[in-house]
Amino acid sequence: MLPGPKEISEPHKELRFTRSAQASHFSLLAAICGGASVTILILSLLLDEFLLSSWWSLAPLPAAFIFFRLSLHCIRHAYLILTPLGIEVFPFFKPRKNLQVLYWSQISDAEVVRNKQLVIHLNREKTSGIVASLTPLHPVYRELLEHAIAGRMAEKTIHKEPDESLSLKDGN
Repeated sequence: MLPGPKEISEPHKELRFTRSAQASHFSLLAAICGGASVTILILSLLLDEFLLSSWWSLAPLPAAFIFFRLSLHCIRHAYLILTPLGIEVFPFFKPRKNLQVLYWSQISDAEVVRNKQLVIHLNREKTSGIVASLTPLHPVYRELLEHAIAGRMAEKTIHKEPDESLSLKDGN
């Protein structure tokens, strides 16, 4: 029915986060539209009135189909991917064209703010960077993302400290 995402060459080295919270909203809307269609059909059969034709039960079905497809898209495709090379951010519309790849060497600091936003700083002064909303992610996955980002940033500072300490010793 839908072409799925491509196979991953080394899936054990990356963390994929999908738009699972958004998918649940679209699934709920699809169920409401489908339920409205069934309700209209049952009422038209029970009331047997000319004004409430059974053809009206088909009206909510296109919306139900669209919401169902959107929920499948949100579940199957990644929103954020943490790889050994960096962070990949996929937008909702045209993800192949508008994909942003931020390499760990470009990232000065990254943090999760109030469990709602991923803030990626591209310089030490924290004047440039990217802010990605985490509301499309399920709250449990937001906590996992926060833990993964904190671990990666801690690893990055551990690897930087020996270089800085060597430069201080050389300068004395």
